[in-house]
Amino acid sequence: MWTFILRRIFQTIPVLIGVSIITFLLLYYLPADPARMYAGPSATVATVQRIRHELGLDQPLWTQYTTYIGHAFQGDLGFSYRKQSSVTGLLLSRIPYTLALTLAGIFVELLIGLPVGILSAVARGKLADRIGTIISLIGISAPPFWMGLLFLYWFGFLFPIFPLGGADSASSIILPALTAGLGGAAWYARMMRSSMLDILSTDYVRTARAKGLPYFMTILRHALPNALNPIITMAGMDIPWFIGGVVIVERVFNWPGVGRMAVEAIETVDIPLILGTVIFTAVMVVASSILIDVIQATVDPRIRHSRS
Repeated sequence: MWTFILRRIFQTIPVLIGVSIITFLLLYYLPADPARMYAGPSATVATVQRIRHELGLDQPLWTQYTTYIGHAFQGDLGFSYRKQSSVTGLLLSRIPYTLALTLAGIFVELLIGLPVGILSAVARGKLADRIGTIISLIGISAPPFWMGLLFLYWFGFLFPIFPLGGADSASSIILPALTAGLGGAAWYARMMRSSMLDILSTDYVRTARAKGLPYFMTILRHALPNALNPIITMAGMDIPWFIGGVVIVERVFNWPGVGRMAVEAIETVDIPLILGTVIFTAVMVVASSILIDVIQATVDPRIRHSRS
């Protein structure tokens, strides 16, 4: 197992290096001047040149990159121009909110998607199956920002049940979690339906029914546990997606997570914060992917042998 883990870690090193290089190059060639934005529009040329020297922006690109990576390995992701604070500290203050929204979104996916998928499979070809299919197609097709705005209008303004944004109370996470999870719930519903239909057509399920086991117990004891295997794998793969993909949801609901901070950094051209956010998100996605692979390899040893 340790060999498998170390191999997966080494495989991710080129990915992180590539992400850091590409991000660094894109930010380096931005038309905006970070020193000018930091100094202000009324600053003199001499002041801007002094700030550029203090920030190390007058050094060659390769020198800037190696210096940054050296500091990053020590946990120093730079200093935010706009927020006048350590990038690492800013990220650490936002991580709990992003993780909370990630877990809540996955919970919504499973809570809605699995029952709809099971009902569609059991009622194959009937009205419930058709309604489930229509709901799934709507969930897959609807953009998250559009659903988020609708939820805000319906349940935050028209019927003020939930807060309009922020994270001031426990109920503040409900609308962002619904927005983040509904699209995935549609995918889970379709996958669960397909998986259940495959299991219901197997010989051991038909044998259980022939022995007189009630249909509900057949589904609960024989079909459902086997149909959940691909769902568990997909749920694990959703964690990296949520960590890096809830930017729009955080922005719409003013949720104080890493994604919202990244958007604000882009709007203000806060290069250290942009770079730190991208690298941190890449590390989180890679780490969660490794964790998922380790869990899958622990449950099914064939996986680690097939990837050796």
